Amino acid sequence: MRRLADAILAVGLMIWLTAGLLLTPLRAEAAPAPGAIARIADAEGQPLGAVTLTEVQNGVLLDLDLSGLPAGWHAFHIHQTGACSPDFTAAGGHEHGAADTHGFFSEDGPGAGDMSNHWLADDGILKAQVFNPRVTVVGAGDRTELLDTDGSAIILHSGADDYESQPSGAAGARIACGVIESL
Repeated sequence: MRRLADAILAVGLMIWLTAGLLLTPLRAEAAPAPGAIARIADAEGQPLGAVTLTEVQNGVLLDLDLSGLPAGWHAFHIHQTGACSPDFTAAGGHEHGAADTHGFFSEDGPGAGDMSNHWLADDGILKAQVFNPRVTVVGAGDRTELLDTDGSAIILHSGADDYESQPSGAAGARIACGVIESL
């Protein structure tokens, strides 16, 4: 009797699951999220890797895969112009967006391009993911658009950002740059 009850239960469960699958509407594959990439190079033009940017709900996920950088703390920012040469000054200042000032500790910050410092060990490899809720790759919501008419760039600095000094967090020289480009 127990076996019969188990068999009936199993058949019922299979019918229920099959009916559920048949009644579930087929879903179209989701379109890939808008994305971008910044190919990072040093001042001599030597490639150091890339930062991949993926539009996600409420912001952009930045995936850093870099090597060949000096050990220590380094600031990492989005700058307001999509250009790197000469000497990375063409990238302009930090992308501030709606914020008037730079830094996480600033009363009117952080700016759209402000991101956390990163520690590099002696091997010079930087693999990290950073979520930035203040930017968009292609104009979602009221966030700062990175692929606007003059573009944007990723800059790594020689030192750490103190998260409050104006206009750039006293982060030191620009040591690497990459223009953000659509994928």
